[in-house]
Amino acid sequence: MRVVLSILAAAGLTGAGVFTPASAQAVDPEPATCPSSLPEGTSCSSGRSSDGAWYWVAYPRDWNGTLIVHAHGGPRTGEPQRDDPVEDLDRFSMMVRAGYAWAGSTYRRGGYGVRMAARDTDDLRQIVWDHFGKPRRTILHGQSWGGNVAAKAAELYAVAADGSRNYDGVILTSGLLAGGTRGYTFRADLRAVYQFYCHNHPRPDETQYPVWQGLPEGASMSRADLSARVEACTGLSLAPEARTPAQATALRNILSVTGVTADNLVAHLAWATNLFQDLVWNRLGGANPFSNAGTTYVGADDDVALNQGVDRFEADPAAVAALAYDADLTGNIVLPTLTLHARHDPTVSVSHEAIYARTVAMAGRSDLLSQVFTTEALHSRLSAPQYAAILAAMTHWLDTGEKPSASNVLALCEMFVERHAEPCLIDPGFSPRLEGVLSVQR
Repeated sequence: MRVVLSILAAAGLTGAGVFTPASAQAVDPEPATCPSSLPEGTSCSSGRSSDGAWYWVAYPRDWNGTLIVHAHGGPRTGEPQRDDPVEDLDRFSMMVRAGYAWAGSTYRRGGYGVRMAARDTDDLRQIVWDHFGKPRRTILHGQSWGGNVAAKAAELYAVAADGSRNYDGVILTSGLLAGGTRGYTFRADLRAVYQFYCHNHPRPDETQYPVWQGLPEGASMSRADLSARVEACTGLSLAPEARTPAQATALRNILSVTGVTADNLVAHLAWATNLFQDLVWNRLGGANPFSNAGTTYVGADDDVALNQGVDRFEADPAAVAALAYDADLTGNIVLPTLTLHARHDPTVSVSHEAIYARTVAMAGRSDLLSQVFTTEALHSRLSAPQYAAILAAMTHWLDTGEKPSASNVLALCEMFVERHAEPCLIDPGFSPRLEGVLSVQR
């Protein structure tokens, strides 16, 4: 356990402020110009926490008394910038248009760290309460990797030291809810499968390194460089008839085995490059949290050759334990929790919802979890009426104590279609299975 804790402390994964930028200085909220997507009369402010996280806050003129504290996705590996939260404020502007106040922040630094980000998210709640007054209700919202962050924040900070509640409910959209030790394994598999077929990440004439590292320590790779490598191997951007037979075979096998879509191949490889480099070298001291030693890959034109020739790697138990401590979820929820996820999400598999439901059930808290699914093949932003419906369903749950079903959310969603001029695509009969993104056997 001491080894695990030393990794966590050295990497800043515990939530402590050891990675606060030296130049960080708290900035009280100052008036800011709202994005044009917000309703007229909205008041916006921006500032910076004492740990260095930049934040934005928006209060609509017709505020309904509920504050949404938002945890963004990523993780973003670059240095946080003051106006970074505006992207999410714009993306979820339908929440402000529905009368909710909204607060979102960067985290104190770029890179991985779920407990760190959860701490920064809860600090934002306290900042808003201190400067703008405690609202009637506070809802915690997490999107994508921010779903992992918000779920962890709910486990750690839902209840204050005096027993009062810091939050009233939790909404998780397109959430990475399988936690750190299960949420990224498919990308490690993708790197291994890609390298078997393409042999160019790394190329034979470059420094060789195990693909689970993402990149060697201190190395860099631009998105353009990565895209060029993928293009050379697979002809990804070409019409099918324009690809060489070798390119067509490589692309078909990579997509078939991993389950990744062509449109998202470069994005997933980028995460398995730059994010893995940050996770391994900056957060885990160079130790490996991934394993494919017991994985059987299926779906290729020659599964035997793939499984005999693919690079194999074993996880370091201390690295796995450190990542689990930082990012895995216990399911021990104490607040009403609603999730929304597209069935065909190309970035975070809907199977994360099945894993989370089982985790919550094992903790005996299923009465506090309701899950809703849509027929979309989207991730970052789903159809607007569905977010409005989730918020309305949460309000009804908190008002009445009645847990909403997917059918209840669908009925609410249909009420918002005309207002938002977007479709309602909720599928009340769908329930995800416990399976991963990859066509593999473990």
